[in-house]
Amino acid sequence: MDIHDLLQRVAQGRLSVEDAARELRFAPFTASGEGVCLDGHRGLRTGVPEVVFGSGKSEAQLERAVQGLADQGASVLVTKLSPGQGEALHALFPEGKVHPQAGLFTLGADLSLTPPWPEQGEALVLSAGASDLPVALEAYATAQYFGLTAGLVSDVGVAGLHRLLPHLQACDQARVLIVVAGMEGALPSVVAGLTDKPVIAVPTSVGYGVSFQGVTALLGMLSSCAPGVAVVNIDNGFGAAAMARKLCHLKP
Repeated sequence: MDIHDLLQRVAQGRLSVEDAARELRFAPFTASGEGVCLDGHRGLRTGVPEVVFGSGKSEAQLERAVQGLADQGASVLVTKLSPGQGEALHALFPEGKVHPQAGLFTLGADLSLTPPWPEQGEALVLSAGASDLPVALEAYATAQYFGLTAGLVSDVGVAGLHRLLPHLQACDQARVLIVVAGMEGALPSVVAGLTDKPVIAVPTSVGYGVSFQGVTALLGMLSSCAPGVAVVNIDNGFGAAAMARKLCHLKP
């Protein structure tokens, strides 16, 4: 698509703004080589801009993806990075920032993952245990990247449920709650029984043998007796933040 021609048609009154926006929604993608094809207008089309999933990608693919998005004028978020991948990206793009605990790399995005974290926000992340923090931080950072005000409360799981109680007012003030838990995955049910806010439950792969790398938490969350709980995949903090962004931007 020739964007210049499109804008000229709008300026000349030959194309309405609405029709131009409709054409742009399904417009450009860029084949960047190494098997990478970037969807530059995903944010315009879906409300959620393209984020690079790092796991399984080669260094060359990551470089092409990050450079391609940067060339389009976009900020960049890369998720699910190994320590080696994070180091490689920082060497290639020293102006970027690696967030090793969350497995993230950012370029052109001002995200703060350093504690203490704010304990309130329109998207409030609750982490059952400190061991769940990598996934909770992924959700927290991604929510910020998507333009939400985000908060993070850690280590308030059901082994000591009284730790959650001081944060119930912040839960009530939030628009959506992202609840991250491993083991048996009970915390989202508890939270959904205490607040009227939608709960996005994120099972993690944290736990002993029969937790089956998060399957037990996943099934527990899917079996929740508390209404208003929706569940994303195991360790999918990014997906929870994407859903939170869409919920927070629903038109009345």
